[in-house]
Formats: sequence, structure tokens, C-alpha cells
Amino acid sequence: MRLLLIEDEKKVASVVARGLRAESFSVDVAHDGDAGWEMASGVDYDLIILDLMLPGMSGTELLRRLRLSKRNAAVLVLTARDATADKVANFEAGADDYLTKPFAFAELVVRVKSLLRRPPANPTHVLCVADLELDRLTQQVRRAGKRIELTSKEYALLEYMMAHVGRVLSRTMIIEHVWDESFEGLTNIVDVYVRHLREKVDEGHARKLIRTVRYSGYCLSEEEGEPA
Repeated sequence: MRLLLIEDEKKVASVVARGLRAESFSVDVAHDGDAGWEMASGVDYDLIILDLMLPGMSGTELLRRLRLSKRNAAVLVLTARDATADKVANFEAGADDYLTKPFAFAELVVRVKSLLRRPPANPTHVLCVADLELDRLTQQVRRAGKRIELTSKEYALLEYMMAHVGRVLSRTMIIEHVWDESFEGLTNIVDVYVRHLREKVDEGHARKLIRTVRYSGYCLSEEEGEPA
């Protein structure tokens, strides 16, 4: 799962990002509203943690823009503003949850995981390609009815590919969704994880689903034939 933390207090942002990464999340960080909007509007994040009192664009304005642009990422507001009027205004603007500072990190993690367990806006929570099945709610993967055990990154990569079945995904696109900014430039890690997925998903099956598209990236497809 890829998260975006928009928080202008750099010490707080550093501590929260480090803690979330320890929980196996990929986390990008922005320290002002304008940078946060640019990142949030350009990447399909699973969840955004949003401060309200930001330099540049305010958190509330950023939230409104996200919802107007039909971005479906869950948004957890994290702010010192604890007035009921602020909570109501931001829930009406499209927030999914609201946590006031100071806060316990354990509570933040629980709220993040709770939001991520909610069914996606797309009511289809089971993705199927040929005899490969991925359940977003249970995070279980099966092929031909047999359970496949994946690491968190392997699961995130497979989910991304299955959600974009038939589409060629560049290494950069995959890095931006599955990994965080610290992996910028290390696109060879995608090749390593795709190889791991092939071993678990395709090995032993006549029909190969994960395809290499030369000079472009990877594609998950049930079409027969050699990879392009």
C-alpha cells in the first residue's frame, strides 16, 4: 500500500513516516500544500494523511480539490484543530477520518489500517485474470484454486498489475505506486520482484500471465501468445 503524508512539521513528518514504513507501508512525504497537491493529483495513493495548517494551499482546500478531481484515496486528517466546526467542515469536504494532535502513534496505525480495510470505491474487491484470483479484502491470492503466499511488496505489485490488466506498466509507473520515493532511480528492483512473482504465479502453469514488453515494462494479461 502506498501512502502520502502531507505535514509541514518536519520532525513530526519524519517520525510518522519512519513508523509507517516499519509497518511495511510505502510512504511519500510533502511539507506544504502545493507540493502535496501535485503529488496527490499525479499518483494513485491508497491513503493520504493530511495536516490542515499547511504553507501554501490549505489542507481543507487540498481535500476539496481531491474530491472534485474524483481521486478516491482515503483521507485521514491529522491536525491540532479539535473544534467541532473544523471536524464537520472537513468531513463535509470529503475526509474519511479525523485525528487530533497530540496523538498516539499506535492509534494512528490502527486508523490507517482500518481505512485501508474498507472496500474500495470500485465495488469489485475480487480481481480475476484467467484462473488467477486476488481478494482485496482478505489479501489472499489463488491460482487454479491453490493459495499463493506473497510478501507485502509482491502482493502490492500483483494487485497493481491485476487492477490494470492488459495495460503495459513501465518500471517507473510500478515504482511510483508500489515503492516510495527512496527507491527513485532503482528501477531494477522491479525486475527482481517481477521475477519473484513469475516464480509464484506462472511457474508450473501452461498459460503465462505476466509478460515482458520489450523496452516498455510489464503487462499482466490472459491473452495467448509470446510476450511482445
